[in-house]
Amino acid sequence: MMKAMGLNAVATYVFWNYHEIAPGVWDFKTGNRNLAEYIKTAQEEGLFVILRPGPYVCAEWEFGGYPWFITKQPNMVIRGYNETFLAATKAYFTQLYGQVKNLLIKNGGPIIMVQGENEFGSYVAQRKDISLEEHKKYSAAVFQQLKDVGFNDVEFFTSDGVWLFNGGALPGALPTANGEGNVTKLADSVNKYNGGKGPYMVAEFYPGWLDHWAEPFPKQSYKSTAKQTQKYLDAGVSFNYYMVHGGTNFGFTTGANYDNKHDIQPDMTSYDYDAPISEAGWATKKYDTLRQMLKKADTPPVPARIPVITIPNIALTKAVDLEDLKSKLEPVNDDSPQTFEQLGQGHGYVWYNKHFTQPINGKLEIKGLRDYAIVYVNGIRVAELNSYYKKYDCDIDIPFNATLDIVVENMGRINYGARINESTKGIISPVVINGETITGDWNMYKLPMDVAPNLSTAKNTGKVGRPTVYQGSFTLAQTGDTFLDMRDWGKGIVCLLMV
Repeated sequence: MMKAMGLNAVATYVFWNYHEIAPGVWDFKTGNRNLAEYIKTAQEEGLFVILRPGPYVCAEWEFGGYPWFITKQPNMVIRGYNETFLAATKAYFTQLYGQVKNLLIKNGGPIIMVQGENEFGSYVAQRKDISLEEHKKYSAAVFQQLKDVGFNDVEFFTSDGVWLFNGGALPGALPTANGEGNVTKLADSVNKYNGGKGPYMVAEFYPGWLDHWAEPFPKQSYKSTAKQTQKYLDAGVSFNYYMVHGGTNFGFTTGANYDNKHDIQPDMTSYDYDAPISEAGWATKKYDTLRQMLKKADTPPVPARIPVITIPNIALTKAVDLEDLKSKLEPVNDDSPQTFEQLGQGHGYVWYNKHFTQPINGKLEIKGLRDYAIVYVNGIRVAELNSYYKKYDCDIDIPFNATLDIVVENMGRINYGARINESTKGIISPVVINGETITGDWNMYKLPMDVAPNLSTAKNTGKVGRPTVYQGSFTLAQTGDTFLDMRDWGKGIVCLLMV
């Protein structure tokens, strides 16, 4: 699709946390993790590759690409001049280079450029509590690490808004711009930080934009994108459409942002981005318009769409109360609620449980909720708390000899901004009722949902108002693309298994 659009290169992030799947455990082979095969495929299609290895990548991806478990290491400070963090980034770069060294342009591969850090100028502007000198020590250190592990004799670049070059530019790397539409301003800014010369490149030209949970899907007209494209072509400016195709973030890989109104803005699983190539891989009006501007005599035809199939209504044969799955787990017991990280869990859900021998009522406050919770008293749903809406409290009445259950969901770690260091999940503060901190005998049940629950022997115990796991099956006569319509459902996840 990209080659047929008239493009000659693909820029690709590498997600550290997608490849270091557990401390010191690396996966560059299974499924979509086969980075080398992906790059080889790009070369076979006649595309160069621009590699963006981070270690921070943003990309609306969980924790900006950092593995969640690195924060558990003593004295760890991410994205800073910190010995523990730099040891971790060095290990990552070493593993990465082993996968792609034979694919560099100097070795006959398609990789023509490698990025040093990512949008670091933004972080410098956001973290004014850290001196520019200290920031520069860090960015220089990770840049040097890329060279030390073997990424030398390649073209390096950085990527920032032009007004942020002072914090993000690195000596020996071409400063490229994000979202800069004024080609004169682009040239002036690059010249200032690159010895008075180009080339000039917009590393992120936005033909659309990201969207968040519970917020409208932003759209950008194809005419606007085409107009800006023509400006770059006329000025001889190189550009990378971010995104040309976003696709889907499966599993728990989406990240989150935040603003003054919301303590978290979870990114959507869909990363359609209003890009020229839709989430499903289809050509759009934007694609067709840009293709007419970019294609050459040897540009291949647009590939046919993958056929879309219809699946008959899926009959649900099981409805199992999540409590039944919880009851088979061994809880972690502590005087206070433990975070996901303290429990050694990265994603999914944690069920917090406490039994009360005496009655208590008043306002329940969980100021450290990260991110979403449903509250039950004696199995009855009494409240929904949500950090998106800054809803951290509710009225509660717990009678004598009663049970309080709080089911908490991690909706994605922050991937951009100063608060990326504040990505601990679960209940990270005291639980308070009527001004009293509730301590003693908390049980935590881990529900990472990294594999689909086995319901083969489970009975139908699901009830309205209870967290429930449903199961159904269907048979395909042929394979193809399809879509799930979940508009009539509530909040949850979908697992798909092939048998």
